Amino acid sequence: MGVKASGHDNVDMPHCDMPRASKVPIQTRFAAMTISITPSAQQRMRQFLAQTPSAAGVRFGVKRTGCSGFAYVVDLAEMVGDDDRTFQIDGVTVVVDAKSLPLIEGTEIDFQRQGLNASFVFRNPNATGECGCGESFTVG
Repeated sequence: MGVKASGHDNVDMPHCDMPRASKVPIQTRFAAMTISITPSAQQRMRQFLAQTPSAAGVRFGVKRTGCSGFAYVVDLAEMVGDDDRTFQIDGVTVVVDAKSLPLIEGTEIDFQRQGLNASFVFRNPNATGECGCGESFTVG
């Protein structure tokens, strides 16, 4: 299931045959968590971070929106809040708010390009459906 993100790149792309990153277990104070980032997503995140060296990392999370309930958010994290968790995934610092953690467990983050369009795409095993436009998803 591929859903596009709001944030810097927000155009949904079809499935791509890019090599996939291995899943990296992440320890939080709540439970072990697994997120993976493909090589193309790592490269795009590093580009964002290089353009803004003062950023604390890449923020990955969800927000309530759309017709299905949730949408992914990928943006630069200006700071790390008290409820945020930070993780090193394949050399990229990822900042996740505590409320998003259970919704993104097991998600693979990819970055896909087709022509002039590009976006982060997510494969989330927790998503049980998505709206027709691909902007939002449902969990549970």
